[in-house]
Amino acid sequence: MPSVRTLGLVVRTVDVFETSLIMTAFTRDLGKVSGLAKGARRLKSPMQGGLDLLGVSDIVLLHKASDALDLVTEAVPVERFASLRRDLAALYAGYYIAELLSDLTDFHDPHPRLFDAATVTLRHLGEPLLRSRRVLRFELACLRELGLMPVLDACAHCGVEVEAEGDSFAFGLATGGVLCPSCRTGQPHVATLSGRTLGAIRALASPGNAWRDPELGPGSLGAVRATLGAVISHHLGRRPRLLPFLGA
Repeated sequence: MPSVRTLGLVVRTVDVFETSLIMTAFTRDLGKVSGLAKGARRLKSPMQGGLDLLGVSDIVLLHKASDALDLVTEAVPVERFASLRRDLAALYAGYYIAELLSDLTDFHDPHPRLFDAATVTLRHLGEPLLRSRRVLRFELACLRELGLMPVLDACAHCGVEVEAEGDSFAFGLATGGVLCPSCRTGQPHVATLSGRTLGAIRALASPGNAWRDPELGPGSLGAVRATLGAVISHHLGRRPRLLPFLGA
């Protein structure tokens, strides 16, 4: 069995036996992995602190080619996010990020940019004024990296350009984005977005600093939260468990 070293963000742990645990980590080089860490819960374990939930660690795995669990042989803590220990709202947001990484991604499907986006977001969750925007931007980054990003600039059905200056727009969850008036009829799971909400989603999804615009107030962000929550729920087939704990 080859030994593999990678940085990993621990997104789930389950206690097994008396001293061991099964961890799931979203790693930078391997994607999502699960492994058995024997003796990791012992008081003097060399892996102590290396498999803490929502921590980034330097992990060594014995990778198995079959569907069996990998074996964790080393786990050294690299980064811990202090705001998650002192701010309950930040902790809930962190758990939500872990849930998305755990449930939306496939095993052994690496997405280095998504790993980087997750760590940067977790690093700044202690900023209350920008916290909700950072989580929304992470959701959009997650959808983009996994090929699930809704179409925002053109009709998802026919491809005609859609401007954001109008009063309302059709947004199809099943069709994957905005719909022009001609294509809206007959489409299932269609929501109505205001031009302001669509513009806010575009700003949050774009590079640069447009997402920091003070005009993106609580009203706009609340509508964006509802829209992205519906999109993610559609792809998961259920509502994320931590979604009700996020504030807009």
